[in-house]
This record gives sequence, C-alpha cells and structure tokens, in this order.
Amino acid sequence: MIGLLIKIWYEVRWPVKFFSLGLGIIMCLLTILLPKVLGDIHRVFEKMPFVKPLITALLGIDPGNQLTAQMTQAFLWVHPTVLTLIWAHEVMYCTRMPAGEVDRGTMDFLMSLPMSRWKIFIAETIGWILTGVIILAGGLLGHSIASNFLRPEMQASFRQAAFVILNLFCVYLVVGSFSFLVSSCCDRRGRAMGIVFAVLLLSFLLNFLAQFWDVAKLFRFLSVLEYYRPAVIIQSNTFPMQDIVILLSLAGLIWGAAGTVFRHRSLCTV
Repeated sequence: MIGLLIKIWYEVRWPVKFFSLGLGIIMCLLTILLPKVLGDIHRVFEKMPFVKPLITALLGIDPGNQLTAQMTQAFLWVHPTVLTLIWAHEVMYCTRMPAGEVDRGTMDFLMSLPMSRWKIFIAETIGWILTGVIILAGGLLGHSIASNFLRPEMQASFRQAAFVILNLFCVYLVVGSFSFLVSSCCDRRGRAMGIVFAVLLLSFLLNFLAQFWDVAKLFRFLSVLEYYRPAVIIQSNTFPMQDIVILLSLAGLIWGAAGTVFRHRSLCTV
C-alpha cells in the first residue's frame, strides 16, 4: 500500500500544492478585504434585493440589514470562491479512480497490482483525506496571518475557527464520498465530474430557493449546506454536534456504498 500511496502523491502533488497555496492567498485577501467591502452592504441590499437571499443561503441565517463583525468572519468560510476551490480539488481527486483510470486506459494495469480492490480504495481514501487536510490547513494559515491585521473585535477566537474548520471538513467528507460513489458508477471521468458539480449546484440552489419558497423548505434537509452554518457557530460559540454527526454518518454511508460498488462492478479498459 505504501507504494500505491507514493504513486498517488506523485500524481496529485502539484494540484494539491496549487490548491493549498491558492486557498491560503484567497483566505488572506478575503479576511482583509471583506470587512471593508461588506461595511456598506445595506446599500447593496437596497439597490439589489436579490443579493440578500444569496447571503442568507450561504450563512444559514438572516443577516438583517447590516453584517456585523461576526457575520463578516462567518462569510469568509462560505464564500463561493472558497467552497469552489475545496470542492474542485476533491471532485478532481475522487473521480481519478476508477472513472479516470478507465477513461485513460490504465485500469487494467491498476487491477494487475498484487492488492485487493478494497486496499486500493482505502489507499485512495487516505490520499483524499490527507490532501484535504493540507488544503484546509493552507486556508486556515492564510486566514490566521491576515487576522493579525484586523481590529480585535473583527477576529474570531481559535475555538470558533476550530469549530468552523471541523464542520467544513465534514462537508468535505460528504462531497468526496459522493464523488467516489459517482466515479465508481461511471466509465468516463468528465461525466462523473459533471454529475457531481450538478448535484452541488442543485444543493446550493435548494438552499437559496428555501429563503422564499415554502415547497423548497420541505426539501432543504437534502442540501449539504444546511448542515454547515459558520455564522451560527461563531455567534453561539458552540460545537455543532448535531450537524457533524449527520455529516459524518452520511459520509460513512456513501463511502461504504462507493467501496462496495467499486469492489463488485466489472472494471476494464474501454
């Protein structure tokens, strides 16, 4: 398995480095710039009312007519650019195997290794988790560096930041597990990536529609963002136990299903 992990690292090391560096830079810039940009958000709400439901969908709570310092810190962790970078990494990583291997004609070589399919799947899972930790750590580092230049009332405590990053990592586990499942069912990597991105977009759209459509509220529990609300965590300063338990349970079920499909389906170069 060590040899396979080394192979995985050589395949993904540069994208992981770029994603980690990119997330760190973006978090640094957002931490410094967002408080200034969002200071006059009430004027934006007056001129473009549709912006408020978008921010409410991301934060998970109504920000009112003005974003407080705490709300600004919470918005950093749900900014579309941040979520897109994190999700782009794991969609690219988790669709490498088996869909990517079948698509580029290397599945026969992978299956010829003296390892069971479960060991291959576990090795890919270890790489996915470790690379996710590296990228999230890069974002947290960028945020921590930039926070030193903020006023004390604008800074979130280490406890709050730890709770938020743990909740975000649980979301990372759910999205990655789903990506593994879709990849295990597909023979084309592009198709698998398209399906995952479409589901993620639908998840956000559901959260947005639930702000003003009663029918969407009934299905809001299906959105992964429903269980990731940094604003609530920072305001209450409490550990989101219920959301994390739900996300971990869902990730475990989907990951198990993905491994089962990968183990039993017919895999060969097409």
